Amino acid sequence: MKEASEATEKANKTGKKTEKKQERVKLFPANKKGYHKMPLMDFLRAIFYPIHALLYPFKLHGYKKVGPGPYIYVGNHYCLWDVFFPAHTTKDGIHYLAKDSILHAPVIGGWAKGVGVIGAMRDGTDVHTVMDAMRVLKNGEKISMFPEGTRNKTGSDEFLPFHGGSALLAIKTKTPVIPFVICTPPKFLRRTHVVFGEPMELSEYYDKKLTPADYEAAEEKLKARLYELRANFRAEQAAKKKRKK
Repeated sequence: MKEASEATEKANKTGKKTEKKQERVKLFPANKKGYHKMPLMDFLRAIFYPIHALLYPFKLHGYKKVGPGPYIYVGNHYCLWDVFFPAHTTKDGIHYLAKDSILHAPVIGGWAKGVGVIGAMRDGTDVHTVMDAMRVLKNGEKISMFPEGTRNKTGSDEFLPFHGGSALLAIKTKTPVIPFVICTPPKFLRRTHVVFGEPMELSEYYDKKLTPADYEAAEEKLKARLYELRANFRAEQAAKKKRKK
């Protein structure tokens, strides 16, 4: 988390250089209902939702209808299809944090820019990533990020270590976090369950001079919430099976 806090401090001192970099991410205006619609994302939803649901069936649970306004989706990560889960919960557009190299890739790079992808280093804490994400949130838009930084292919029930970034952004912009947990790795033609928790605010950290240890503690709080959501869901499922016997 030291890198994350240092990135924010550096961002506050970059002045004109940072202003020029601010155009790296596209902002979307709000409509009369407060939603920041992304035409390209709506098109992709319409095309890929039935494909996703057919090939990799899923069921969403919990806080699965999210209204307008800024939120930070924070979840675990197994495969490429994971990016669709937050998009299925809202009419809003969502800015995803992804490897910066994606923005420069042939074809897919143009699509990524069209949906306002925020280019990031693997840990999501470089100065321009932080500034771009803060601009998006202050514009009233949503972002989604996977703090593990890469897809978890270990086969373990444990999450990969969380990198800095999600808690820092939530605290600096005072934005609620929507935690979500993919309970099992998505598999071809097998249903997976995704649980969304109620928005949580890290308000105990607001307006304070925080240390790297404070940001790390806030990140661990988010991680613990994902474990809690998954544990509660599994307990509920086990109870249902027991009642049926």
